[in-house]
Amino acid sequence: MMKIRKSEDRGHANHGWLDTYHTFSFADYYDPQHMGFRSLRVINDDKVAPGMGFGMHPHRDMEIITYVLKGALQHKDSMGNGSVIRPGDFQYMAAGTGVTHSEFNPSENEGVHLLQIWIVPEKKGLEPRYAEKLANTFTPGKFHLVASKSGRGDSLRINQDADLLLARLTPGTTVTHQLEPQRHAWVHVAEGEITLNGQNLKAGDAAEVSDEKAITVSGKSEAQVLLFDLS
Repeated sequence: MMKIRKSEDRGHANHGWLDTYHTFSFADYYDPQHMGFRSLRVINDDKVAPGMGFGMHPHRDMEIITYVLKGALQHKDSMGNGSVIRPGDFQYMAAGTGVTHSEFNPSENEGVHLLQIWIVPEKKGLEPRYAEKLANTFTPGKFHLVASKSGRGDSLRINQDADLLLARLTPGTTVTHQLEPQRHAWVHVAEGEITLNGQNLKAGDAAEVSDEKAITVSGKSEAQVLLFDLS
């Protein structure tokens, strides 16, 4: 069974400095039919203007993953971490018992385009933690494991039974992910156009998948696809 979530049906807010689309309910956007999927709670598709960003603000009890598509994003947090992440970089923060952080576009003339992802942790009160993973060297045409509960395959170790995979595709390239029994998937098109099990999807579109043995993705253009394999 596959249910499509079209890009244009997402929540949308344009604050001037921030143009954002919400796959699931977030901030002032509330849709009781789209509160998340399994442990996946947030996918925000954010474009931040030059020299602007999110000032220091708190989080707790949430797994937060950021993926930069274009531009650069400067991170600072209360754990003492500070770095600039660029296209192809994943940033992970376990908010746990509580952290404050800021995310800022350091460029004076280039916007930044990023995906902000929240996953509900398996339990509350965990120790805050920070890590990064560079994905810009991933070989196109296959799914690569970015994050997992066990940290296997040099992936980011997160506090939930969830795998995050990334595939970069060229036109005509096909990749397949086997979905184990009792597992579910959320597939998000970050860039480009694809077919997913025969359905055409474009950037910003997504699909929830349950009771399927395999997920087959083919590139119709240069594309990037995130796949969440969830319990």
